[in-house]
Amino acid sequence: MVSSSSYVHWTFTLLVLSVGPASAQNWPSFRGPNGSGVGVGSPPVNWNVETGENIKWKTPIPGLAHSSPIVWGDRVFVTTSVSGKPESTEVKTGWLNGTGDSATDSGPWTWKLFCLDKSSGKVLWEKDAHSGVPKIKRHMKATHANSTPATDGKYVVAFFGSEGLFCYNVTGELLWQKDLGIFKTGPHNGKDLEWGYASSPIIHKDQVIVQCDAINTSFWASFDLATGNELRRVTRNENTTTWSTPTVIDFNGKAQLVCNGWKQMAGYDLKTGEQLWNLRDGGDCPVPTPQWAHGNIYLTNGHGKSPVFAIKPDARGDITPEAEDRTPKGMSWWQSKGGSYMPTPIVIGDNLYIATDNGVISVLDAKTGKQLRKERLENAGTFSASIVGVKEQLYFVNEDGDVFVLKSDKNVEQLARNPMHEVCLATPAISDGKLLIRTRDNVYCIGK
Repeated sequence: MVSSSSYVHWTFTLLVLSVGPASAQNWPSFRGPNGSGVGVGSPPVNWNVETGENIKWKTPIPGLAHSSPIVWGDRVFVTTSVSGKPESTEVKTGWLNGTGDSATDSGPWTWKLFCLDKSSGKVLWEKDAHSGVPKIKRHMKATHANSTPATDGKYVVAFFGSEGLFCYNVTGELLWQKDLGIFKTGPHNGKDLEWGYASSPIIHKDQVIVQCDAINTSFWASFDLATGNELRRVTRNENTTTWSTPTVIDFNGKAQLVCNGWKQMAGYDLKTGEQLWNLRDGGDCPVPTPQWAHGNIYLTNGHGKSPVFAIKPDARGDITPEAEDRTPKGMSWWQSKGGSYMPTPIVIGDNLYIATDNGVISVLDAKTGKQLRKERLENAGTFSASIVGVKEQLYFVNEDGDVFVLKSDKNVEQLARNPMHEVCLATPAISDGKLLIRTRDNVYCIGK
């Protein structure tokens, strides 16, 4: 007779194998493999949610969240926050003319993790991670579940900021959780405002990493993925809110963690925690995720200033530019403006595409920084989601739910504009030639 513990282990092992090994078809965290935003396959250029053209499935997700779907094998994972008072779920979109008021939610919320079948959209399981009154208010545009989960096909990690860090296995069993404290998140010059948490966890080999920059505390930390044991916590000289997700790059056999920031954009030796390089004085509301391509680390941020930096991975010390006409030793190139406030850039081929929240697309030569094209999309609207793409085309979703499909060349010709007819502030995912879009109320799978 097989013991119950052996049976559980055997069943779990089979399920992990069925979920599938690591591959380019997986989209394991915010903006996919290593946060690059680049997928494989050929998702459709055109679709129609009203007629069902190229719509594989549509699954309603309760609550309010801007977190992105992630994919591993035949599983899709997505988080949400559900209010006990549905009237507390208003989200304002568009350009708010500088208004940064906090939402006036009341009552308890429940933070949840969903697992869907990628082929059908069927809900395989859902788990309640935490319930209670939110410890921090949210921005009127934001939600209480902005952070995208992360997975390696065996573990699924969900981070809800002040509500905690939670690790499940792919069957939905809670393995461990961590209370990392309350993060006072808001603008540096409006300390009575609270805007919510947004930095997403990432998984690198056998550890999960989080960047926790807030007004009251600033650090990054790594945890053993299997046990939750804290491996390292490194204080950052920030103490302003960073909504950016970090990136790990492998250079010369060493893993380097790259964190965006205002006072401290920096690279760290992931193993020792040593700060390798740093620079300061970018935009004061850092959001975009660092990118790694062509031997450069690409960093941008916005609000007040909007610089773009192409940093060498072997940079050391303070590499803050001293003058606009000088390129520091640790950089390949940089420019003092033309960066992005909200959307994360993307590198495809030799081109660096920078998309702004008002729909301006800039195409730069990724190796030299030379501007190849700059234009604003027609009737663009406002964008909070980041740009993603494949070899042939780019996908860029505005807050009204219009998906602009652009040719991924230096001319960024508009190929299509597909309305979802729902508010959308979440960044899409790409897997197996399919596009997964999370709107206000649903997750859509779009494929030929």
